[in-house]
Amino acid sequence: MPRPVSLEIRPVRNGRGIVALRPFAPGELVWRLRGKAVRPAAVWRWWDSDPRRAANCIRFGDELFLDTRGDFGEFANHACRPNAGLFKERGTLALRAIRRIAAGAEVTHDYSTYIGADDVWTMRCNCGERGCRGRVRRFDQLPAATLARYRREGLIPAFILRTANSISS
Repeated sequence: MPRPVSLEIRPVRNGRGIVALRPFAPGELVWRLRGKAVRPAAVWRWWDSDPRRAANCIRFGDELFLDTRGDFGEFANHACRPNAGLFKERGTLALRAIRRIAAGAEVTHDYSTYIGADDVWTMRCNCGERGCRGRVRRFDQLPAATLARYRREGLIPAFILRTANSISS
């Protein structure tokens, strides 16, 4: 796994996570996630054989997931009040600061921004943030104010937004 000079994997509230070794300004690139693009069938198979691997796959397109195993992205943890967001850029997922990240802080993003309305996956949340939602669910189940803010900030990619249209049609 390539080791970025500005990040480190350390023990955090929920196991191990990405910790900033220097401050990051809003909009600054934190890390470009690497991995292998896989079809949903592969992710479903892993739920039985390797559930941790399956849970760390990030939706990457209408019918693609990014398997981050072996990359720093594997340790990108959720928070209901994240300091970073995932942005699809030039065929990769870029983890960018959405607010100032202090040196020594865990870098987090909101998993819900990449969970489509057609997805069934949920997770109990233990982020410890003020206003924690208690459960990570698909994007269309976010609180209205959070959803509106995420849409304004471009934190929910078009292919995820389209999933709401596909289930209502």
